[in-house]
Amino acid sequence: MPNLIVTPNTGELAERAAAWIASVIRDAVARRGHCAMALAGGNTPAPVYRLLAHIAGVAWPRVILFFGDERAVPPDDARSNFRLVNDNLLSGLPEPPARVHRMQAERPDRDAAAAEYASLLPAALDLLLLGMGEDCHVASLFPHQPPLHETQRRVVPTIGGTPLLPRLTITPPVIREARRVCVLAAGPAKAAAVTRALEGAEDFAAVPAQLARGATWILDRAAAARLSGAVTR
Repeated sequence: MPNLIVTPNTGELAERAAAWIASVIRDAVARRGHCAMALAGGNTPAPVYRLLAHIAGVAWPRVILFFGDERAVPPDDARSNFRLVNDNLLSGLPEPPARVHRMQAERPDRDAAAAEYASLLPAALDLLLLGMGEDCHVASLFPHQPPLHETQRRVVPTIGGTPLLPRLTITPPVIREARRVCVLAAGPAKAAAVTRALEGAEDFAAVPAQLARGATWILDRAAAARLSGAVTR
């Protein structure tokens, strides 16, 4: 069962999510001496990152940053997940993370880029942060696409989104092996997808977000509106 946190609005969602992430980082550093964390792109995480950058007591020099997916664009492109994280989190930190591993999805040989990135990933991420699209995709795992059936490779090339773009993405084993997973979703346009992910019949191929069904889900009230018995807490 998911750990469901429903907030009144997107502002409170950002506050709760930033505080939750900071707590997970502190716990991982206390237990293992570091925190290996993979971040998501998208509109919902951006304000979370801005708040997270200013939370006191986070040992950023003990944090190793990864990415769950990336579009095949340069790192300074407005569509780049790296740029989003750099602009909203990294640029505001009091101290830099130990390492930042950018997905080089713009490389011509994306198979090689995927294999190299997979070699950098730890056996289990301490924290994996995911957004979710209206089509129920997470990372760049889109419905009915081959990467959903990966059991061995941990990072693969794919094509998806609107407009269609080549990408790199983590695969289901990375999600399943992560110690903590958090899914963020906000707004009424996500309500149907949230309900399919958390309460619909199990079908990972059609609803990739079900790969994170047992994660912590931090939602605003609009995104949770169609869940049976959802309450703000």
